[in-house]
Amino acid sequence: MSEAVYGLATVIALALASTLALVAAVHVHRLEGRATAPISEEIGSAKAVLHKVRKGEPMSPAEVDYAKQVVADRGSLMTLCIPGALFMLGCFFVFGSLYHLHGATPSERTFLGVIPMLTSTNLAIQIRRSARLRRRLRHLS
Repeated sequence: MSEAVYGLATVIALALASTLALVAAVHVHRLEGRATAPISEEIGSAKAVLHKVRKGEPMSPAEVDYAKQVVADRGSLMTLCIPGALFMLGCFFVFGSLYHLHGATPSERTFLGVIPMLTSTNLAIQIRRSARLRRRLRHLS
């Protein structure tokens, strides 16, 4: 019984990981095809601009436009497909390992898939945190 459950969960996790990775690839391709703002060419410019938004510091019109673009990009549901695909890969590894064991006691190796699951959860939280700045940007405009 448990083998069938782990096998089915493995197949579902692989299908979801593939689907989410495809959506994430389309999203990244769209972002790459877009014209870049001059301020975005600097290293760490997104972090600096979002820090100014969080602290309520004065910003130039170019910085406000760039901050709106960054927040809109991070607020998209397609952006969450990136950590979602990583999470599903971790699930695929864990469920696949449990299926491969055929009921034997799992070892530490079985749960190595938890590491990308935790990492993707942290990434999703950070994306959502920066997407919440949308309200503060409305007050700056």
